Amino acid sequence: MSVTKSAGSPQVAATVKLDLVSFPESAKKVQSQDPNPVNGSSSESSEKTKGITGFQTLVHLVKGNMGTGILGLPLAVKNAGILMGPLSLLVMGLIACHCMHILVRCAQRFCHRLNKPFMDYGDTVMHGLASSPNTWLQSHAHWGRHVVSFFLIVTQLGFCCVYIVFLADNLKQVVEAVNSTTISCHKNETVVLTPTIDSRLYMLAFLPVLGLLVFIRNLRVLTIFSLLANVSMLVSLVIIAQYIIQVGTPGANPKMGMFLVLPLENKMKDARRFPTILSLGMSIITTLYIAIGALGYLRFGDDIKASITLNLPNCWLYQSVKLLYVVGILCTYALQFYVPAEIIIPLAVSQVSKRWALPVDLSIRLALVCLTCMLAILIPRLDLVLSLVGSVSSSALALIIPPLLEVTTYYGEGMSPLTITKDALISILGFMGFVVGTYQALDELIRSGNSLPLSNSTMFIQ
Repeated sequence: MSVTKSAGSPQVAATVKLDLVSFPESAKKVQSQDPNPVNGSSSESSEKTKGITGFQTLVHLVKGNMGTGILGLPLAVKNAGILMGPLSLLVMGLIACHCMHILVRCAQRFCHRLNKPFMDYGDTVMHGLASSPNTWLQSHAHWGRHVVSFFLIVTQLGFCCVYIVFLADNLKQVVEAVNSTTISCHKNETVVLTPTIDSRLYMLAFLPVLGLLVFIRNLRVLTIFSLLANVSMLVSLVIIAQYIIQVGTPGANPKMGMFLVLPLENKMKDARRFPTILSLGMSIITTLYIAIGALGYLRFGDDIKASITLNLPNCWLYQSVKLLYVVGILCTYALQFYVPAEIIIPLAVSQVSKRWALPVDLSIRLALVCLTCMLAILIPRLDLVLSLVGSVSSSALALIIPPLLEVTTYYGEGMSPLTITKDALISILGFMGFVVGTYQALDELIRSGNSLPLSNSTMFIQ
């Protein structure tokens, strides 16, 4: 049950950046507030009545931001310190939520300004550059859309690859420990695992299920799976928390040290409620992150492992935590897959006749699932490779682009120096995360050499 070790003291910022702050966007639809709506408003109204409710939006939002990285937060708090760790999580959560609000507000502004019914992340960036006072940015505005779309595809398909590794690793751990797993949870002895089949065969076993899940193209239907995933993960976190609290928090010797917003807003029946739901969802996520991170470290101290599940007793109650997370991540795959599918598939479908639209749609979905599974099987230390890619794409999408987009969008209308300074500081923070994350990933890749993926090696990706 070996695990990947921590990447260093700035792990909290890196973890939150890739897990909490990540907000993929593919499509956004805003109900026009123009008193003279354009032709075709009846179809827009019909689409709106089929949209998702506020509760469904909240379910998707929480699920899209709560991944496997939460299990590694106690170790991140250990590296950062008991004071700076939770404080960093709180600050990063606030900044993340603020950047999401910026993105939604800029997209709405261009929808109303250009009288368009919807605007995705790439289009928003393109129009933001086009409205910039810089002539070079105006002439190259279309590149903004291409870069954002590329980052979104790479980041989200990367998360899907990591999910497959996580599913296989955790199921394999449970199967290997089944002979020595007890009913009593009062002992926490070292377990000698019984070797089973290769983890890559477990990945292939999940492929048919994932293929069926990605055929679901409606966010309203996906709500069922997001709700199931949320329940599974929350139950597992409650089990972890009750163990931490009932056992107590002995001296830990703490020391000081240190992307689904627009698609959901697009599908809401009443998009005016989205900012409130966004704030509520991010508050829930940030609270969970701080609680698990701080309590986990206080309980286990310097003995905390890369995944807190590895610190739990080897009884069926706590083995169920891994099984619940397997169910949660399995249900989450289709939600993360939704974003790259919404970018790639419309481009392909537009090139064929209407009779071939559905076959092409389903074929691309199946091909992308097979691609993520193949990458998960073939690439050694996939977690580190994707951490390197995520350091660039997630930093740009989550922290660098939104504040710069606010400047280019509203600069011509007049902005206060304080707002410009705030946006500049957030972008600088994002750039620092890019530099630190890239350095850590490269350092780990060089030191790992040709070693094979380890159990729970996806812990700090998503």
